[in-house]
Amino acid sequence: MRFKPRTLLLRSTLEDPFMQILRPFTDVEYATWLSHAIPAYAADKIASGDWSDEAALGLSRNAHEALLPLGKNTPDNYLYSILDEAGIQVGSLWFATQDRGSDRVAFVYDIAIEPRHRRKGYAQRAFKALELEVQTLGLAGIALHVFGHNAAAQALYVKLGYNTADINMFKQLVATGA
Repeated sequence: MRFKPRTLLLRSTLEDPFMQILRPFTDVEYATWLSHAIPAYAADKIASGDWSDEAALGLSRNAHEALLPLGKNTPDNYLYSILDEAGIQVGSLWFATQDRGSDRVAFVYDIAIEPRHRRKGYAQRAFKALELEVQTLGLAGIALHVFGHNAAAQALYVKLGYNTADINMFKQLVATGA
C-alpha cells in the first residue's frame, strides 16, 4: 500500500518550545538534497573503510539510483525537508517502508541537519515527528543504520531510545607481502 507523504507538525509544548515541521520535498529540494547526499554517503563509506576513494562516488550514485529509481516519487519512500519554527529548511529526512521479520517498519536512510543548525534539537524533534508518522502509517517501528565513526549520531539515537540491533566490526591490517 502506497501512503501519500503529508506535512507533519509537532505542536509546541513546555518541553519543546519550537514547532517542528516535516514537509515533503519539492522537486528543487530533492535535486539539491541528492547533490549533497551522494557525496556525503560516499564520504561515510570511505571513512568506514567499505569503499575506496576512487570508487566511492560512483557506488554512492548507483546505490541512490537503485533505492530511488523514480526519484522522490519512488513508492514507499518518504523524503522530507526539516523546517525550523520560521519555516526555513534546516535539514532533510529520508525513510522507506520495509519488511523486518513479519513486521513492516520505517527504515531511516538519511537524516542531515545543515552544519550551522546542528546542536539545536532539530534532529531530535524530526525523529519525534517521524515517530508520529510511523504510528499513523501503521508501521511497527523505526530501524536505522549508523556508521561506527559517527559518535554524535549514536549518542542521539541512544537518547531517543534506540537499541543496538547488531554490530559489525573491522580491523585494518597492513599487508606484509605475498
